[in-house]
Amino acid sequence: MKIPDHINSRWLATLVDDQLITAEAELHAVFRRRETAEKSRAGARYMLLNGPSDLVNAWQRWLLVSNETRTRGLLVRHRA
Repeated sequence: MKIPDHINSRWLATLVDDQLITAEAELHAVFRRRETAEKSRAGARYMLLNGPSDLVNAWQRWLLVSNETRTRGLLVRHRA
């Protein structure tokens, strides 16, 4: 599945539950990689919303999809 650069409610509405869970997992993995890298770089100065734009964008994209999974009552489990 191709995840668009700009996620919106119209695109989210086209997804069935399994597709939404897959998209959420993919976006969460991207966010976690960027967050981990930034935490390593910034150390104690790490602040999510003051981080680089690619980190904040990854968080925002994941958040939109994550919110939709919760709205639908879907259970998502991430690998540790």
